[in-house]
Amino acid sequence: MSLFEVKDLCRTFRQGDTDIHAVNHVSFSMEKGEMLAIVGQSGSGKTTLLNLLGGIDKPTSGAVLLNGQNIHSLSDEGSAKLRRRKIGYIYQDFKLLPILTAKENILLPAILDGKKIPDSQVQALAGSLGLGSRLKHLPSQLSGGQRQRVAIARALINHPDIILADEPTGNLDRTSAQEIMDLLLDLNRAGHTIILVTHDEGFANLCPRKITISDGQIVSHLRKDEA
Repeated sequence: MSLFEVKDLCRTFRQGDTDIHAVNHVSFSMEKGEMLAIVGQSGSGKTTLLNLLGGIDKPTSGAVLLNGQNIHSLSDEGSAKLRRRKIGYIYQDFKLLPILTAKENILLPAILDGKKIPDSQVQALAGSLGLGSRLKHLPSQLSGGQRQRVAIARALINHPDIILADEPTGNLDRTSAQEIMDLLLDLNRAGHTIILVTHDEGFANLCPRKITISDGQIVSHLRKDEA
């Protein structure tokens, strides 16, 4: 059984008298430890797809299975719990709480889930991401690259089964963007399963797998070992 399975996924929006097929019969699967890039032009449906994969939005039809469980069959409470425990999110705009320190932002998913994380574990995670001396800083005191590293640490704190990254380099300068991309690749090599949505073809081409979508449909699916 695959870690992650997407089965004939559709998301249709009604606009006046017209149906907009934002995600149109998308299917693929991932094994533990794989990394997949999803690319497409603006409006192609890639962000809608990611929201479906993470349980933020619900499909019109089809299914998303994580370890064999249909994530969209859960109650709202069950869905929220699954997202906290099983899915790590990394966003383009970081989504850090400005009144919390870097450490507090990192710990937020664990706090919401009622978990106590040893300080040594937080320090080790922060150190591995180059944040060891920044844990007491507020987001406003951090660079864009550092804020994204905090967001990555937050995504990792609950040891999720899969990490979903939505344009994680989009708000960064080129040097910081490359550093974050290198970090994601390192995380994948360390065994983390990652789905990356990006508009950057160069970054997408660094990933072992790449899906291109257009008008909500997969138009190509490439693997490096098959190229």
